Amino acid sequence: MEKESSVFKKGLFAGLVGGILFATAGSMAYFLSFSDVSHASFVFRSFFDGEWTTGWIAESISIVITGIIGVIPALIYYLLFKKLRGMMPGLIYGIALWFIVFGLLNPLFSYVPDLFSLNMDTIATTMSQFILYGVFIGYTISYEHHDQRFMRKVSQNN
Repeated sequence: MEKESSVFKKGLFAGLVGGILFATAGSMAYFLSFSDVSHASFVFRSFFDGEWTTGWIAESISIVITGIIGVIPALIYYLLFKKLRGMMPGLIYGIALWFIVFGLLNPLFSYVPDLFSLNMDTIATTMSQFILYGVFIGYTISYEHHDQRFMRKVSQNN
């Protein structure tokens, strides 16, 4: 029988994997000009000046850093929303994360244009990535939580 800490660890792992997967998708979207910003725009370009921040090395390092940072929203989802079922809570959570990063935290990132200066391609691409990340961690965490509860009920009835 799984313990609650196992669900917690799987949730954090989902945040790490989701962060890496969707940061990679974000970097590809940036290099293919679907978006004017990538994760390196937040992690490096806003704080460091140099040609290296626009290349694949900065993108690769920022993918790993974004994966590590991705554990934080997964932890918050686990603590607050793990009991919610379905795809919609994760979808809403992803949209909320997008508004937090591009709206509230935007003044911290000098290289990232403000919310009203972003073009529609960048908005659509980045919001889609955040929605997919939210659905990924939300569905993973809630599924594990409900599966663990179901298994506990089954074992108590036997």
